[in-house]
Amino acid sequence: MTPKKIAIFVDVQNIYYTCRQAYGRQFNYRKLWQHINHEGEISSATAYAIHRGDDGQLKFQDALKHIGFDVKLKPFIQRSDGSAKGDWDVGITIDIMEAASEVDSIILLSGDGDFGLLMLKIHQKYGIDTQVYGVPTLTAKSLIDSACQYHEIDDALLL
Repeated sequence: MTPKKIAIFVDVQNIYYTCRQAYGRQFNYRKLWQHINHEGEISSATAYAIHRGDDGQLKFQDALKHIGFDVKLKPFIQRSDGSAKGDWDVGITIDIMEAASEVDSIILLSGDGDFGLLMLKIHQKYGIDTQVYGVPTLTAKSLIDSACQYHEIDDALLL
């Protein structure tokens, strides 16, 4: 039997801020990779981040690449009113839609409820397994309900 083909998509900003808010800790991407690697073959893994150009962030992005992630960056945009823009929702959605016909399982790391409809749609259209990893208190119920499996980010997946 051929191993299950898995594609991983990480909303880095969402995971960073929800883990920091709920636990005051950082997410352990290496542990996640090891865990998912036992489920099947990771055919692609993409982390979507905002590029600010500081040293700490560059080291983090290099670490992700070393683990096996393709890191996609968008520039950090500071608006004149002081707010910031740096949203990957559309990019993540397009990439998930393109990957859905090529894999057996889509794994999304995010708590953003906007992805709920996407996860439902790709499960219905392609009949593939959809999984979501998120911080329990900060993951939208609509996203949890839309996935075939929901995995709580807890101590086991934190640094």
